[in-house]
Amino acid sequence: MTTTTIDRGGLGAARALVLCATKSVIILAALAALTVTARAAETKTIAGLWLTTDFPAMAVRAGETTTVKIKLQNAELAPQRVALSVSDIPKGWKATVLGGGVPVAAAMPATNESVALQLRVEVPAGAQKGSQRVMLTAKGNDVTAALPLDIIIGQSLPARLSLKSKLPSQRGSARTSFEYPITVQNESDKGALVKLAAQAPQGFQTTFTEGFGSQEISSIPIEAGQSKDLKVKVQPPDSAAAGDYALMVSASAEGAQATAQMAIQITGAPKLRITTEDGRLSGEAEAGKPTPLTVIIENTGAAPATGVTLSSSPPGDWKIDIEPRLIPVLAPGQKLPVQAIVTPSSKAIAGDYMATLRANSGSESASTDFRLAVTTSTLWGMVGILVIVIALLLSVGAVARFGRR
Repeated sequence: MTTTTIDRGGLGAARALVLCATKSVIILAALAALTVTARAAETKTIAGLWLTTDFPAMAVRAGETTTVKIKLQNAELAPQRVALSVSDIPKGWKATVLGGGVPVAAAMPATNESVALQLRVEVPAGAQKGSQRVMLTAKGNDVTAALPLDIIIGQSLPARLSLKSKLPSQRGSARTSFEYPITVQNESDKGALVKLAAQAPQGFQTTFTEGFGSQEISSIPIEAGQSKDLKVKVQPPDSAAAGDYALMVSASAEGAQATAQMAIQITGAPKLRITTEDGRLSGEAEAGKPTPLTVIIENTGAAPATGVTLSSSPPGDWKIDIEPRLIPVLAPGQKLPVQAIVTPSSKAIAGDYMATLRANSGSESASTDFRLAVTTSTLWGMVGILVIVIALLLSVGAVARFGRR
């Protein structure tokens, strides 16, 4: 028989250790909560008026103008009028505070809101190299904020541009309107007016628009360090043959240039045309009698036209028979004569009429209106004259008979 002995003293010690560890965890958690609360309270107590900028020191060339973006921040203060002023301006320099693009002398940010400002600094051409400090001050009812700005003369970077294409290669037919999205970035330290140009194959039309606009442009201003999303639209001529074509796009400003090359793959497309040998779209026909009319079906496109069907829309009670009505294949540049037998209505009176001929091949179609001058038969003309003569004789007889009475 086995006897188990329980050490009550050891068990009590273990319990004490557990309780001690639990109390330590609770104390640490409480301290952490107090720390977070204290930090939150400290954050909430931050109040005042602030002038901030991303770049408090910048370089500019002598004789040029630079613009500094600034924010006037109201933290936990009631809205109030804040006077703006610039001091420590070097002799010959000019500094102007702008708000909304116009000069301003005061601003009024709402509680916990900011107002966007700009400081435009015009540096004279004879300015000496080195660093000049300009002080911008914002003064409210009982609070003042100041922002020192360092303008460094003679350390401007040369103009630099970059150009990237998101879809450098596209494929389509000669009737496709190609659109190439591009991004132009001004990597200079000042804004620039960027000129846009494209070198395309002969006959290709190119235009530039902004990324989400339709207005055609030839240049666009881009601020320092900023980029613009643009589109290059390319329209090939209808006669463009199938093949690969190169498109070169360039952006230039102040001696800097960036280029990007795109590819256009034309698959070719048919283009139908209906005409005659001499180009005349008119003819003559006699009422009630079939008249042959020879037309030319031509493929002026860069790809074969398959399954070309021919149809017509004649005036009422007319008949037009086309032979053949189906052309299996019409190669690029090929011309094929087609016979159209036109039979005007036997009741048609003399005059001009319009008849429409159509050719269709898949999504490609063409139509042409022909003017047909209709004449009546000589027999019917003689019958008409005879009827008129009889009517005249009857009229004369009636006058002579009733005239005696």
